[in-house]
Amino acid sequence: MEASQGLRIILDGHIHSKYSRATSKDMNIRNIARFAKVKGLNVVATGDFTHPGWLKELKETLKPSSFEGLYQPAENEENVYFMVTTEVCTISSFEGKPRRIHHVIWVPSLEVAEQISEALSAYGDLEADGRPTLNMEPPELVERVTEVSSDNLVFPAHAWTPWFSLFGAFSGFDRLKDCYQDMTGRIYALETGLSSDPPMNWRVSELDRLAIISNSDSHSFWPWRLGREANVFELPEPSYKAIVNALKSKDNRRFLFTIETDPAYGKYHWTGHRNCGVSMPAREAVKAGGICPVCGRRMTQGVEERVEELADRPEGFKPPGKPGFVHLIPLSEIIATSLGLENPQDRRVW
Repeated sequence: MEASQGLRIILDGHIHSKYSRATSKDMNIRNIARFAKVKGLNVVATGDFTHPGWLKELKETLKPSSFEGLYQPAENEENVYFMVTTEVCTISSFEGKPRRIHHVIWVPSLEVAEQISEALSAYGDLEADGRPTLNMEPPELVERVTEVSSDNLVFPAHAWTPWFSLFGAFSGFDRLKDCYQDMTGRIYALETGLSSDPPMNWRVSELDRLAIISNSDSHSFWPWRLGREANVFELPEPSYKAIVNALKSKDNRRFLFTIETDPAYGKYHWTGHRNCGVSMPAREAVKAGGICPVCGRRMTQGVEERVEELADRPEGFKPPGKPGFVHLIPLSEIIATSLGLENPQDRRVW
């Protein structure tokens, strides 16, 4: 990619490596770069820099690019650039309730990643998982990360999913400020997750000052997973700082729109009980009192219902100046459906 009058950048800023649980063993830089190019991404996350094994591989397989803060594969020229990222899980307690929250961290270099890993190693075993569990409170995480460099970015991952998220029904918070407390001012973005989209987040006025971003959280390099959600920028000079500054400034001339999977496709969009094959929209779930009509046990509260609980605006409200969005379905899934196939991995699709 060349920096000229303005460069269109499509970024997937949250994925995982082979060092994360339930992730393809072939999730390496070569495969990520190859299929990111197929997908149409030109910047993609490394994921998992906190894992010592993956950080070592990143140092061996990436080289600095001509664009500050972005890297290229050392052994091929796929014209795909990498941003150094990770996801961590903090475990703490708030108002007598355990809180397990996932956060994404972006950094401008592998050297900074190494410094952060060293700082966070005091809070948990970084070798146990590509997405490590840390015994610390969210504001402490933000403080530790941003004191290494003010260029580092921390934001809540898949903010609405029932488990392990900022607003999650089971172990999350009702307010952004309750989670990040005195460090809330250092939070500049929020990740929608597959089960929500920007319009759902616009209904919560507390989130107005944040950039609403979307990423795949992919555990596989296949194009129907990688980049299924992404962020589109137009920047005069592509760099890590240019991307982060576009988010911090909320400049919709630079941060143009997000690419979204329709939330209805998300696993946690509706309230339900998987074991009983029950799934229902928010209004029906409220009428049912959250109780499964088959077995009588409490259902998993879906993202749609959770948004209804916390929303202080009507459906359809859009704050002024927000970037746009588009709902897309992976081409491989459309082809598979047209051929009567259940699996987009089927060779007949490709």
